[in-house]
Amino acid sequence: MEKLIITAALTGAEVTREHNPNLPLTAAEIGEAAYECYRAGAAMVHLHVRKEDGSPTQDAAYFKAAIEQIRSRCDIIVQTSTGGAVGMSAEERLQPVYLKPEMATLTTGTVNFGDDVFYNPPEYLEKFARAMQEQGVKPEIEVFEVGMINNALYLARKGLIEEPMHYDFVMGVPGGIPATLKNLLHLAESLPPGSTWTVAGVGRHELPMATAAILLGGHVRVGFEDNIYYEKGVLAESNAQLVERVAHIARLHYREIATPDEARQILRLRRK
Repeated sequence: MEKLIITAALTGAEVTREHNPNLPLTAAEIGEAAYECYRAGAAMVHLHVRKEDGSPTQDAAYFKAAIEQIRSRCDIIVQTSTGGAVGMSAEERLQPVYLKPEMATLTTGTVNFGDDVFYNPPEYLEKFARAMQEQGVKPEIEVFEVGMINNALYLARKGLIEEPMHYDFVMGVPGGIPATLKNLLHLAESLPPGSTWTVAGVGRHELPMATAAILLGGHVRVGFEDNIYYEKGVLAESNAQLVERVAHIARLHYREIATPDEARQILRLRRK
């Protein structure tokens, strides 16, 4: 199997300090959290940022500050979110792409998201894919339902995304695909040959989906964006604690952990 790429989703747009007091919010806190995850075995961070009051923002200035803090500490891959928060416009969400990060997320469809709707009509998909192509940013295809794979392949046929693509299966969101082993197998088997994939299990599904991905040859995303608990009723002390556990499980199964540069090779990234 390929070495395991562990992604740390440090902050997200929904979690607050009331949910977990250890949530990193400032640029410096995000930089330190990224470094701790790098030390624990993460090769990539999935980046959201917050304003001073803790509210989510896609303002490029906040992303730039956080990326500088990360870069001053380690060479981990930075993948910016273009999901932002529910209700943001396409123009708002696209701002960090123009900083030319190595990767950015591209959600290829609309999905119910708890009590809200994460809106991604076809015009958004082409707009986001074209912006990433123009800026030399590799998209990570965020998949909440199996049909989103077909939407990504349509963009590839139009010449807007280069294959093979890298996918992130976000599983267990209320309104999206349930986090079951059967569904994970279906998603993985629906990809074209040569594709790579990561799974992000939400809440209590994080650990079983991560373990399944390790065994199936996929990659893993963990972190406070997806899950704030270490075990039932026990809050995680840090993002790094969640990364350490996945790295430990991988080593128990003789799956080696990828460094950032090894992950770049697996993902065919052009280092910046």
